[in-house]
Amino acid sequence: MGHAMPEMLLGRLNHVGIACVSIDETVAMYEQLFGATVSTPKFALPAQGVWVAFIDVANSQLELIEPLGAESPIHGFLKKNPNGGQHHMCFEVADIIEARDAMRARGATILGTGEPRIGAHGVPIIFVHPKDTGGVLIELMATPGDH
Repeated sequence: MGHAMPEMLLGRLNHVGIACVSIDETVAMYEQLFGATVSTPKFALPAQGVWVAFIDVANSQLELIEPLGAESPIHGFLKKNPNGGQHHMCFEVADIIEARDAMRARGATILGTGEPRIGAHGVPIIFVHPKDTGGVLIELMATPGDH
């Protein structure tokens, strides 16, 4: 008998990541067009090489990400998408290590070292390579304690 496939269930959509040249300009656009306001003002996340801000929507959040420093991974995205655009979707998972192991068991590539790192919400995250997910970069994050 083969090993059972590890269970892996996606939790709620936590946020949609949007790469932008300028968080300030993008916030102004969301305010003007949609009446949206920033729920978490711009802050630096040096370990990820990004500036981050969040806009709350009724059932989720938009994560605005802007390059921080010359080595930011967002530079490559903006080179291909000079006006910015949807960068990733982030889903909550009950157990980040179990989720990582399930992704690997199912043949997906985890970006970076494969070890979870702390994301913008202060909980462990991993990214699943878009070549394995229909062209969409998927972030998985441990469910934050406030949910």
